[in-house]
Amino acid sequence: MALPIIIDCDPGIDDAIALLSAFVSPELNILGICAVCGNQPLERTVRNALQITELGGRSDIPVYAGCYRPMFRAPIHGQFHGENGLGKTELPPPVKEVESLHAVNFLIESCESAIARQEKITLCSLGPLTNLATALSMKPSIAGGIERLVLMGGAYREAGNRSMTSEFNMLADPHAAHVVFSSQIPTVVLSLDATHQVILTPEHVARFIAVSGRISQPLGELMAFWDRNDVRRYGSRGGPLHDPLVIAYLLAPALFATEKARVFVEHESELCMGQTVADWYGKSGQEPNVEIVTHVNAEKVFALFYGLLARYAENS
Repeated sequence: MALPIIIDCDPGIDDAIALLSAFVSPELNILGICAVCGNQPLERTVRNALQITELGGRSDIPVYAGCYRPMFRAPIHGQFHGENGLGKTELPPPVKEVESLHAVNFLIESCESAIARQEKITLCSLGPLTNLATALSMKPSIAGGIERLVLMGGAYREAGNRSMTSEFNMLADPHAAHVVFSSQIPTVVLSLDATHQVILTPEHVARFIAVSGRISQPLGELMAFWDRNDVRRYGSRGGPLHDPLVIAYLLAPALFATEKARVFVEHESELCMGQTVADWYGKSGQEPNVEIVTHVNAEKVFALFYGLLARYAENS
């Protein structure tokens, strides 16, 4: 049976790559896509999600608009995604329309329905955690319908990528992150510690363009725009493959090593706002609440994505 998942995201170039990879994975049953304010304002992340579903030939997947701002702070937006969130890539205006149901209500209804069927859903979070935190604040019992949460966010042994200490998704809504990490949901975290091990170089981009068939042009444009050209930080040209690693983890968890820890999120200090602090050695006296990915087999992860995105050539 395909794994039932909900993808909560803020597209975003790396979100787009993650979605396009998930669309051609029969192992995943995508129940819906929830958009949230993050890399771009909500109106744009919703539009981008609709455009990406059409590019991927998956207009059958419903898209829901979620929270238009963080729980308590003013919105911030991504720095590496261009003016429209998709770099310089211009996709056709979406034909598909957003669902009338709010994303938070969709999350609640989906989890309650799963509980009633004695089943569970896997949540994939690629952006700020505002939608899920709001749903948990309204109906804490929905945690019973969640098998696990697999999220991209945080920084532990790596420095932050949006502030000195903080990764963007956590800084964008630290209060939401605090709510989610304080819940009892089993959680796997792909932080900058993991994503900085998987750098999408120009050589990788060339190979993706060669194998991806009908989506090769927009995919190549997205990936080329993602090049940070920061050899000092990443050791080469290219950019970290952040959000797609959530999909890779679902499909091939054996390619990832994890370590359990208790994670706390700073949501009071402006100096370290959004910092994720891991108690690796039990100093807090509290039990671990997440599994943090500490090592990634980057070579095999790239091989996985080559195989996935080559399916667009097979289906051309």
